[in-house]
Amino acid sequence: MNLAGYEVDDAILLPVRRDRGIGIVGCGGIVNYAHLPAYQASGFRVVACHDRDLTAAERTVAAHGIPRVAVTLDDLLADDEVEIVDIAVTPEAQVAIAERAAEAGKHLLCQKPLAPGYPEAARLVAAARDAGVKLAVNQQMRWDAGIRVARQLIAHGALGQPADARIEVNVRTPWHLWPWMAQSPRLEVMYHSIHYHDSLRFLFGEPQRVTAVHGRFPGQPETGETRTTTVLEYENGLITLVDVNHHNWSDDAHARFRFLGSDGIITGTIGLLYDYPHGRVDTLSYQANEEPRVWHDAPLRTRWIPDAFAGPMASLMEAIESGGEPETSGEDNLGTLRVVHAAYRSAAEGRGIVPAEIPSALDEGSRHG
Repeated sequence: MNLAGYEVDDAILLPVRRDRGIGIVGCGGIVNYAHLPAYQASGFRVVACHDRDLTAAERTVAAHGIPRVAVTLDDLLADDEVEIVDIAVTPEAQVAIAERAAEAGKHLLCQKPLAPGYPEAARLVAAARDAGVKLAVNQQMRWDAGIRVARQLIAHGALGQPADARIEVNVRTPWHLWPWMAQSPRLEVMYHSIHYHDSLRFLFGEPQRVTAVHGRFPGQPETGETRTTTVLEYENGLITLVDVNHHNWSDDAHARFRFLGSDGIITGTIGLLYDYPHGRVDTLSYQANEEPRVWHDAPLRTRWIPDAFAGPMASLMEAIESGGEPETSGEDNLGTLRVVHAAYRSAAEGRGIVPAEIPSALDEGSRHG
């Protein structure tokens, strides 16, 4: 599509070869309403499913026409048709499963966060590298229509010099759908805003400093933080803001982004969050810094759920074919995790944190228990 003279497209690019066998580990809700519909629409081939709850795997296989259930993880890893293992379990369980899959020579798509702590995530990235397999992380917001088109406009120079970027979300989130997550002492940034921080890295690169404030809503049942404000500062003068509240009980909800530069502005909405998990298509508008001032609206078509879930798998398949790295490789994701852990450290210590501090600080902590 042509948007104010710039060619952009929210379609997700698919690899030429799409028939690599995929094995699923974990058959919960997100797999059934996001992963599998996206894979089926893209022509990907899922050959087996495994879940420690056998009935969950059997229901998933029956609902999506998947050839077989792998009764044990060993069965799935021994299956020669399985080239890629899509792991959709809790972070605490993910690392050990991914390490076993890497040892079995399987390529990996892991969920975010890659691991509960930074040292475990770095260890997993190293294990995949040593095993000679590709590791991608399912940070699929990079393929959400608004973020994808914004990235294309920025690459075309439509913003000029980026100066101010904001992602503001004020909604009511049904944390009760994920009881284990609701009980986590680290909640909002680790499991939700991690998407926004990854997307900001995708759009603008690595921040120089992270400053965060975390809080709770009166009477909230969740254990961890549900209200966060995070500021990322960049060497070139760009300042970004991620401001999130998950306990907006009112009908005045919003989920929006705004990227302002010397030559233009991009604004839009994150459609998924207006009616999770069905949601709606994002909106995106662009205005150039010139007279007459005219807003140009992008006719976006794809949704975060399920469409964007095809993106990380497509990128992983392309990397396997080319020998390159997935767009959301494990190595790249360590940058996102450094921002996430810097936000927690900043909130705890009341100061700005340089993300590069995180590996040494957490490694030191792990050595001393």
